Amino acid sequence: MQRTAVVAGATGLVGNELVKLLLWNKSYRKVIVLVRKRMNLTHPRLEQLVLDFDRLCELPPGLLGGADVYCTLGTTRKKAGSKERFEHVDYDYPIMLGKVAKRDGANRMLIITAMGANEKSLFFYSRVKGKVESDLQAMCPSKLHIFRPSLIIGERRERRFGEAVAARLAKSCAFLFMGGLRKYKPIAAKRIAQAMIAAALYEEGAPKILSSPDIASWGAILQKSSS
Repeated sequence: MQRTAVVAGATGLVGNELVKLLLWNKSYRKVIVLVRKRMNLTHPRLEQLVLDFDRLCELPPGLLGGADVYCTLGTTRKKAGSKERFEHVDYDYPIMLGKVAKRDGANRMLIITAMGANEKSLFFYSRVKGKVESDLQAMCPSKLHIFRPSLIIGERRERRFGEAVAARLAKSCAFLFMGGLRKYKPIAAKRIAQAMIAAALYEEGAPKILSSPDIASWGAILQKSSS
């Protein structure tokens, strides 16, 4: 039990699952969450650092040294209120975190973007996701894992009609997501969290970009090793 995990986005759908799994996993001696306000969660290995995310670059020197840095930050344009605010959360914050990870000598950084991420995309959302991928790859090319899930399903605080429909389809029409369509199958937040931890614990070498089928496979590895 030697590792330290640092999680940005701990209160989100995937982030919440991630924190619970990290605290359960004995490979980590410490789990540090970066939050705007304290989570209603206590654990002897949990440390909560309350901060203004606009000042991520001012994190204490060495905080991320040797750590596995998990970035599950993200919002929607509707929730953000504007394109500019969306880009600030989904691009600026991860880039600031990446700079601190590089400064401190983090062990690796693992980030969730989205299926279809492409900085040359015609779609603003995909373009922002692609841009953050590209700039992080340029910043820390040997220590980055990128997760590109399809539609993420799980129990959110706010109801999203499209996700509710997708969840029902995934259960009743699983046979549709075969072959080349596998990458479009909705994926559970917990499975993504499992995949991120499995990649951090077991994957070494070149940077990786994982699509939804890859995420599902890596998540199954952690679930199997935990059973």
